Amino acid sequence: MGHKFAEIAFTPGVQRMQERMGSRRGYARLLGGDAHHDRLGPSEAEFIGARDSFYIASVSETGWPYIQHRGGPKGFLRVLDERTIGFADFSGNRQYVSVGNIAGDDRISLFLMDYPNRTRLKIPGHAREIGHCDADLERLSVPGYCARVERGLLVKVAAFDWNCPQHITPRYTAEEIEAANAC
Repeated sequence: MGHKFAEIAFTPGVQRMQERMGSRRGYARLLGGDAHHDRLGPSEAEFIGARDSFYIASVSETGWPYIQHRGGPKGFLRVLDERTIGFADFSGNRQYVSVGNIAGDDRISLFLMDYPNRTRLKIPGHAREIGHCDADLERLSVPGYCARVERGLLVKVAAFDWNCPQHITPRYTAEEIEAANAC
């Protein structure tokens, strides 16, 4: 039981490295106690809903990790309930690497950044594609955004972890810079 992200991420090999580097004792306590960090709360929902982009990692049939950027207007990534995130997947470069990988292995990891506030949220989960005939796709629509929706992706959250701000360089969007200079 305990911290669900630690259960997923702290494999025996990771634990051996933590022991070797002297951090194991501090992280070992995360694995005990009641299950936590497996259901999104209000602060996670607010953070997720404010993103206009994120990174998604999938696993290929050959075992190689693959990371891809996804973007859209703020709010296109949505918390549907405490264990489910969804987003409309817009037409892009037509390589279909992520969705092809997900068809073979549904394990993914989302990496969400807030550069100005030096905050990041990591979310491993299980993804499934939904098509235009699925009623859930309507919940993921983004009115007024002109990109073509190819599919939706629903992610069952397995765990999450907030990460420290150390080494995150603040970066700002053009919209954020314009708003700051408008004062």
